[in-house]
Amino acid sequence: MKKGLLAYACLLFITIGFSQTNEEIVEAIQKEANENSQLEQLAYELMDLNGPRLVGTPQMKTAHDWAVNTYKKWGIAAENQKWGTWRGWQRGITHVDMVSPRVASLHATQLAWNPGTGKKGVTASLITLPKVSDSLAFAKWLPNTKGKIVMVSMLQPTGRPDYNWEEFATEESFEKMKSERKEIEDDWRQNMKNTGYTSRNINAALEKAGAVGIAQSRWSKAFGANKIFSANTKKIPVVDISMEDYGMLYRMVENGANPQIKIVAESKELGEVPTFNTIATIPGKELPDEYVILSAHFDSWDGGTGATDNGTGTITMLEAARILKKVYPNPKRTILVGHWGSEEQGLNGSRAFVEDNPKIVENMQALFNQDNGTGRVVRLSGQGFLHSYDYLGKWLEAVPKDITKQIETTFPGTPGGGGSDYASFVAAGAPGFSLSSLSWSYWNYTWHTNLDTYDKIVFDDVRNNAILTAILAYMASEDPEKTSREKATLIGKSRRTGKPLTWPKQRSPKRKGGLD
Repeated sequence: MKKGLLAYACLLFITIGFSQTNEEIVEAIQKEANENSQLEQLAYELMDLNGPRLVGTPQMKTAHDWAVNTYKKWGIAAENQKWGTWRGWQRGITHVDMVSPRVASLHATQLAWNPGTGKKGVTASLITLPKVSDSLAFAKWLPNTKGKIVMVSMLQPTGRPDYNWEEFATEESFEKMKSERKEIEDDWRQNMKNTGYTSRNINAALEKAGAVGIAQSRWSKAFGANKIFSANTKKIPVVDISMEDYGMLYRMVENGANPQIKIVAESKELGEVPTFNTIATIPGKELPDEYVILSAHFDSWDGGTGATDNGTGTITMLEAARILKKVYPNPKRTILVGHWGSEEQGLNGSRAFVEDNPKIVENMQALFNQDNGTGRVVRLSGQGFLHSYDYLGKWLEAVPKDITKQIETTFPGTPGGGGSDYASFVAAGAPGFSLSSLSWSYWNYTWHTNLDTYDKIVFDDVRNNAILTAILAYMASEDPEKTSREKATLIGKSRRTGKPLTWPKQRSPKRKGGLD
């Protein structure tokens, strides 16, 4: 009886002691995050000084080197791990002007991986896509593009976002606008289908037919915001023009004013260049061959500076690692930070890491990934792991209530098949979790747009995310039990395919990109 009571007392003492240690570490994490935050400086250095991080550009490599040096300043070992090569390209000055029937400088930018024009540029008249009955009619029209700059985007009927209409228009006027816009959009989509091409491959057809340039405007349904992606031409310039300027030019063409524009795009081809993941390591003391991974993709598109996609995820993981190194320097399990390259082209960096490091993936305790914008984390799914609640729920208990009260959890949830880098690990059967953020108008205003810049960062929310990430990493590292990987039975059908849900398959990365 005495031996039993003694054993119970010892267990109680150990449990209370561990609980107190947890509370002290959690309190220290919050104190460091709130009183000594480095987020603003990290954001300045990454977004303002370095700029966008398009894979294959010098800025991407400079950012990787900056991250390694930043970690080393904090006493954290880090390295750039090569996983493939990409088409090297450097953005130069883009200047687009209307030169007839009057002179005006236009708001425009060259698209990614687009051949340069040289300083002389290209000057030509504009032409819009015709309305055609089928692909034969379009093929017959194609010779008209020779020597012209072709406008390949729809004329927007309004430049005001819906929320602006909803606030100021009458209900009847708002409904009328939406009805007319839908009709225009449906007609445009059908006409594009009639051409036999899509927005992805029509540029190549126009180039082959003799066009000397292409103008587009992928308006993001927000004031001043356009989506900026890649050009898909081999020799001729492709520029995205602001919705306002594009609409003016389009109306001039339709009214017979014969507008001419001059495109100067001084980009440079750099050949085949290596591409990397930056990996930082805080070694584990008790279980060094088990891993907790902090995850965020490092690359961006380059219309803006990639602030919310995914600069905010990047600085969240940097800050969480800095805090952990300071208040929890000797973790039980090894803590890795993965800054992945070429997520935007298909999760390539993280897929390469999963493929190249099977032992790490096999011994992974958990991965926490943040990607979709600057907002506070508001959603957390168990990603289809049957017992995910048992450990995630326990770890979340240590997080301050003012953070967790914002978070909606779904257990066991369903596995993510894509979208961001956690999916690369989930596909391999490893417990990777997405820390999904509050919108802050992400999809319209900043996702892949020219407005994705430092001033859109909400640092209070990012600071909360760094605290959340650091605490989850600490709790996952200290957990006496290894996480279960048992998969839940998936019920229901895919919204995309309509077929029964299945666990996503692990995919190999594209290790040689943009060179074919």
